[in-house]
Amino acid sequence: MQPHSFICGQESGYSDVASTGDIEMIVAVFQPHAAKIFFRMPVTLLRDRNVAVADIENPALRDLAHRVEDSANHDTSIELIEDYFYKCLMSGTPYHLPRLTDVIRHINNFSQTNIKTLSNIACLSEKQFSRIFSENIGTTPKDFMRIVRLQRTLSIMQHNQGIGFAQLSYECGYTDQSHMIKEFKLFSGYTPKEYIARYSPVSDYFTF
Repeated sequence: MQPHSFICGQESGYSDVASTGDIEMIVAVFQPHAAKIFFRMPVTLLRDRNVAVADIENPALRDLAHRVEDSANHDTSIELIEDYFYKCLMSGTPYHLPRLTDVIRHINNFSQTNIKTLSNIACLSEKQFSRIFSENIGTTPKDFMRIVRLQRTLSIMQHNQGIGFAQLSYECGYTDQSHMIKEFKLFSGYTPKEYIARYSPVSDYFTF
């Protein structure tokens, strides 16, 4: 069971969602490094969790949730949410946001990289970088790179449906095909072959 209003942190695995009856949802999806701007808390606290807004020590956010739940229509709800986000932005952004923006851009552009390279981009020691990255993005740099690698895999499968798995694993930065299969199943519950037999591969991660 999920609360009416909640924040979902970075997931490190997969889950099956079943619904009954008529359900309407409004979902705001944040860029990986942006959530802390709006919630002013280490987002590692949200990892693998759906946290009810009522349980978060943020009166303004709780008030927003009540107003959205009581609103007459979706347009009003969206206006309320956008107004709240705008006010959060006007109150300032985290100090480390620009350097994390550069780090995320590098991860997205290169299928293979490492912590040392990323910490150099951020102009931080490796220890500082790992701590700041986790606080702002909700997971370790290594785990985040694994998630992006899966998104890259899905994106390539989506746009090049005839690609072989050996070529796919090479283009996405896996050590070999068996490594790709293992990671794919960890995050999706299926091997790549099982997945494409059931679903059409889709990733919108690289379209933002």
